[in-house]
Amino acid sequence: MAGLALCNYGHFTTMLMSQGRVRGLSLHLQRLVRDCRKLLDAELDVDRVRALVRRVDSEVPQTVRVTVYAPQLQLARPGADLDAHVLVTTRPAPGGELPPLRLRSVAHRRDVPDVKHVGLFEAVRQRRLAQRAGFDDALFVDDRSRVLEGTTWNIGFHDGAELVWPSGEQLLGVTMHLVQSLGVVTSVTRELDLRAAAGFPVAFATSAAVGVRPIAALDDTPYDTATGLLDEVCHRYLTLPGDEV
Repeated sequence: MAGLALCNYGHFTTMLMSQGRVRGLSLHLQRLVRDCRKLLDAELDVDRVRALVRRVDSEVPQTVRVTVYAPQLQLARPGADLDAHVLVTTRPAPGGELPPLRLRSVAHRRDVPDVKHVGLFEAVRQRRLAQRAGFDDALFVDDRSRVLEGTTWNIGFHDGAELVWPSGEQLLGVTMHLVQSLGVVTSVTRELDLRAAAGFPVAFATSAAVGVRPIAALDDTPYDTATGLLDEVCHRYLTLPGDEV
């Protein structure tokens, strides 16, 4: 894993696996194939990925991370041909219902935002700084205060009629896509700045590890977390059967 450890160059996807099934598995695999071509100019063996993930004991829900990297990558010659290697790691799935998030906005745009790459330094640093300041996590905005994404998750809002998603440069998450496809209410995407975000009554975060999590506050703006809509979205998401690995 020298290339991964020393050069921090690679990409990954994170999945929640239970009873050998993953919600949005095909979307996770498509992401891995696409990002492998983009970062390594290499084709990914999807069957090998699935075989490695099947080794995970999924009787108890597990958060599974599939990382793709090139151990032969050299810092002086990153332009050489590279072969894709796969690393599968696990951690326990979050247990129980998590409390709503309290967020701090921060101006930051991830490098290559449409790729779920391993360059997590600034995301982790901003999460740490937010927590040290009394928040739970950070929300990234651009230099014009337009909402982008969370450190490792997407953000959505409800305006009383529709789910509203920011259109800025971000990673379009698998869980975000699945929530949009539930059909509970219509989803729309548009440019949102912090002032617009403060005008919504409801906000929530989406990620594969957690699913749908209410947001209690963004900076000084409170949101309603006791809403039947989020309960319905969470319920419908959790009842998705998932795909067999």
